[in-house]
Amino acid sequence: MGGAAAVRLPRWCRTVTGGKCETGNSPEPWGSRCPGQESQTRALLGHSERAGKGPQWPRGSGSACPQPARDIPGRDIPAPRGREPPAEPAPLRSAAGNRSGPPPPGPPSAAGPGEAGRYRERRGPAQGQAAAMAVRRGPEPGPEPGLGPGPGLALPLLLLLAATAGRAGDARQEEAVRALARRLLGPRAAAVSLSVDPALAAGGPDIYRLWSPPGAAVAVAVTGSSGVAAAAGLYRYLRDFCGCHLSWSGAQLRLPDPLPRLRAEIRAAAPGRYRYYQNVCTQSYSFVWWDWARWEREIDWMALSGINLAPAFAGQEAVWQRVYRNLGLNQSEIDKYFTGPAFLAWNRMGNLRRWAGPLPPTWHLKQLYLQYRIVERMRSLGMTTVLPAFAGHIPQGILRVFPRVNATRLGHWSHFDCTYSCTYLLDPEDPMFQVIGTLFLKELIKEFGTDHVYSADTFNEMTPLSSDPAYLSRVSNAVFSSMTGADPKALWLMQGWLFQHQPDFWQPAQVRALLQGVPLGRMIVLDLFAESKPVYQWTESFYGQPFIWCMLHNFGGNHGLFGTVEAINHGPFTARRFPNSTMVGTGLVPEGIEQNDMVYELMNELGWRQEPLDLPSWVTRYAERRYGAPNAAAAAAWRLLLRSVYNCTGVCVNHNRSPLVRRPSLHMDTELWYNASDVYEAWRLLLSAGAQLGSSPAFLYDLVDVTRQAAQQLVSDYYLSIRQAFQSHALPELLTAGGVLVYDLLPELDSLLSSHSLFLLGRWLDSARAMGTSDREAEQYELNARNQVTLWGPSGNILDYANKQLGGLVLDYYAVRWSLFVSVLVESLNSGRPFHQDQFNQAVFQVERGFIYNKKRYPAVPAGDTMEISRKLFLKYYPSALQRSLAGPA
Repeated sequence: MGGAAAVRLPRWCRTVTGGKCETGNSPEPWGSRCPGQESQTRALLGHSERAGKGPQWPRGSGSACPQPARDIPGRDIPAPRGREPPAEPAPLRSAAGNRSGPPPPGPPSAAGPGEAGRYRERRGPAQGQAAAMAVRRGPEPGPEPGLGPGPGLALPLLLLLAATAGRAGDARQEEAVRALARRLLGPRAAAVSLSVDPALAAGGPDIYRLWSPPGAAVAVAVTGSSGVAAAAGLYRYLRDFCGCHLSWSGAQLRLPDPLPRLRAEIRAAAPGRYRYYQNVCTQSYSFVWWDWARWEREIDWMALSGINLAPAFAGQEAVWQRVYRNLGLNQSEIDKYFTGPAFLAWNRMGNLRRWAGPLPPTWHLKQLYLQYRIVERMRSLGMTTVLPAFAGHIPQGILRVFPRVNATRLGHWSHFDCTYSCTYLLDPEDPMFQVIGTLFLKELIKEFGTDHVYSADTFNEMTPLSSDPAYLSRVSNAVFSSMTGADPKALWLMQGWLFQHQPDFWQPAQVRALLQGVPLGRMIVLDLFAESKPVYQWTESFYGQPFIWCMLHNFGGNHGLFGTVEAINHGPFTARRFPNSTMVGTGLVPEGIEQNDMVYELMNELGWRQEPLDLPSWVTRYAERRYGAPNAAAAAAWRLLLRSVYNCTGVCVNHNRSPLVRRPSLHMDTELWYNASDVYEAWRLLLSAGAQLGSSPAFLYDLVDVTRQAAQQLVSDYYLSIRQAFQSHALPELLTAGGVLVYDLLPELDSLLSSHSLFLLGRWLDSARAMGTSDREAEQYELNARNQVTLWGPSGNILDYANKQLGGLVLDYYAVRWSLFVSVLVESLNSGRPFHQDQFNQAVFQVERGFIYNKKRYPAVPAGDTMEISRKLFLKYYPSALQRSLAGPA
């Protein structure tokens, strides 16, 4: 590191400064240009066949021309390393005839919470850099705000791009979907014929057809217009004719023998172009510790669900590091920018830096390997992958290398101060915006190929520097231009969370300006929270830009039964009928997954429907498929849950605020949107079905989940009793309620959760440790995992936002907090001193922080009999719980 040559870019020569080579003081004639500089500049701006491959030069002192390499006192500034391909990446082939793809790369293979403020540290003309700010963009600029195709051309252009983006080669897609069937069905897959015929869709949305060829050896033939369509058709057959079910919590694949034949052909057409999946935050809340085996199962589920558009974000930090090093940043500056793995989603959106980092080199290598396989598999099935693009946020090190750059330091995000927040945002008209954005995307495309769809979120929960519509248009135009500088066919996919999150700022004029800074039809907006707060309704269908109607549903990956089934059953169809609607599909965008399987099964089915479903009939069939047998009690339980906990109406936010998973206080929210008695009754019904269904893995999962929900309600009841007893100075009642909660209910709940593999803290922590290649890395990743589900920051900055109900976490984190709370209240009554929340918060923070660093290893294998533990809890708590719920609040 010490003594390595420092490097930086030139100060733009010839093609970008009117034929002169500029220094820090005065222009020089081009004839005296620096050797090799013209070719370097052209390479950086995309005008060379060897972009990114030319010679490098050391940073001088105020001159644009390369200076002899020299040490800089007090700094370690290594020369950037060139591209270092992984030793064993999987071959990456272009999935479609028109997809840009690199040659095979050698050997193998909220939106989150928060508020935003800002303060500005301007760099640029105010510091005497007017010459540098006169530089023109290198990449081909996008159109001026408001220009481009008119509304009538927007959708045809979008559909044309989409139609050409999904052709991965019929034979390749057929083989991919057949391999999926073999993974799913084993030898029984031979009884199903699967084929892909793009002509089936005639350039429109996906179609599949099912039929049973007369006299054929196969029971059913499935043809889809894409691999995804064929997989969706296969699942339709398995679901509706074989009574099968597939979800995050398991598969029920008891196939009839022989497989049933169809009496008539079935043909289904998707009502929209896209079925989208994933939230930017899902990458951190759910996917962060996944290996390829887990990703493979997820991509199979995506294909069977008909998902054809999804992000592929793994490995991007490795590419960013390569770009930053080539720009002249040293490793220390990069390490101070990237967060730890569990918080990368917010680093990518410009909200956070440094926290829980740095990223070890092995992290980059493993994520690259993973990304090669993810994009290869997704594309082979005909999915369109969404790659990340540059949104304008930069590391502070850029300002050292380019002191004339015009950047503004944003304010804090959420409850983080500038130690870990306050990133820099490039001015949209600064030439470096285009250089950095285009360099990154070209490097990314070189690495992974492209389907021409890119994601960028500049203002995720961050207030823009100006509400001037002209400024907002310039920002979106700059982001889009940096995409087209690398890929002229670029299509921008943007999360629409910002519009409903900060409605006071994003008034119609501001929304229109941001959206129309991009040509109509070259952006797709995710109406991210459409089931509760649709934006398309007050933006005239996003002012002509296409949008996807999305169900957000979950925040932080919290556990808790929840749904807005009536809203999702009717919302997409209402949006399609909206005047001049630009809706092009539906989407699933939960912040965290592996919860509430039923809601996602429903939403995926609606992605192929032309009209709403009869929900009570649908959920009855759902229960039968899920458990593999009809059962009246189980079906009745699901109908109760459907009408209550899964049918929140109005503006509903599924962010679990139960007292169970929140820091205790005397002012906690216990309000429910449903009748608690319905959950208690569903619990009773499921237990009564246990004799018949107890061997079903999905049934046992649901029994844990419903029992957990009932216990969560019970915690609220005991909390209310504790609070009332304290406020009434009734010490015996306080001791009784507190004792039951701390010494019985919470330990019993922990035992229940510990009996099922999908509710284990040890599973989450072990998957984090498994990503490490050394003890030090394993410990860092485990701390990331522990912090995310508890403090979410160094000092409880977003405390309990990503709360989970897991065996081990309930007993050693939530129960310990409640024990301290009850003890402090008892001491307050005994001593006559008032309870001070601030003092309690300081004390309980030590408990919370202690959990993160306790180094206790938690089992990743379940223990105990789920049915027996649930029954024990039921017999102990059900009678009084039902009585209280029927009586209503005191």
